[in-house]
Amino acid sequence: MTEPTADVDITPELARALLRDQHPDLAALPISPAETGWDNEVYRLGNDLALRLPRRRGGGWLILREQQFLSKIAANLPLPAPVPVRVGRPALGYPYGWSVVPWLEGVPTDLAPPGSDQGAPLARFLAALHRPAPDDAPTNPYRGGPLADRAEAFEDRFQVVERLHGALGPHVREIWRQALAAPIDTSRSWFHGDLHGRNVLVKDGRLSAVIDWGDLGGGDPACDLCAVWMLLPDRRARVEAIAAYPASEATWARARGWAALQALMLLAIDNNPRMPPMGRATLARLADGP
Repeated sequence: MTEPTADVDITPELARALLRDQHPDLAALPISPAETGWDNEVYRLGNDLALRLPRRRGGGWLILREQQFLSKIAANLPLPAPVPVRVGRPALGYPYGWSVVPWLEGVPTDLAPPGSDQGAPLARFLAALHRPAPDDAPTNPYRGGPLADRAEAFEDRFQVVERLHGALGPHVREIWRQALAAPIDTSRSWFHGDLHGRNVLVKDGRLSAVIDWGDLGGGDPACDLCAVWMLLPDRRARVEAIAAYPASEATWARARGWAALQALMLLAIDNNPRMPPMGRATLARLADGP
């Protein structure tokens, strides 16, 4: 499984030209590359802003989802989210919408793990996010639905990971079996949908921001609770997170299933060296518990 290549060439020169065309009051600010993600290029814009520019077609419609819905969610969250402050339209040969967002301080948690006291803050963020979703909340075909819908993907990734990395422990299939057997016993809630280590920031050991909301939608919030194992290296922090978030045993079983699925997907990526270590760490934490 490979991280997709870009279908458009994004440069600082293009970014500045788009600003001159649509937001000329920002066009003189310094522009510097900050991050290349699965779907977007991110440039820092001055000291306080950033540009999110889709690098492929899938990112083009995900950024429209952020523009439409993130402002409705972020005001109630205890951690900052990059709500667009300006929006851009396709122009100058660039085919996608784009956003100007606040620059949020912090380092991705895969590079600087959160401290052992961050279990309860993560739980508070998740509880604040997982409010009932309205009828017009988007449905994500890959996140927030029944895990049975992802069974084929699980098996495919399991085979790929064993071919790339060797045999997996028996706990992985047992976690998946229990997750498939657990009923969805929650109401349809908002979720982020992609809470791996590159999308959550830490500053001075504390969670500082949650970014990249293109997968947000309404559905089973267990798909976000996998963050307990994806983000928290300290077992005590995971215990505290589970204790602080009110959920049934069935919901936590589904959350572990989502964590196992996400770990396999990260481990299956063969062209980005940051991804497999996140998957390996997640499986080790699932084995360690709770």
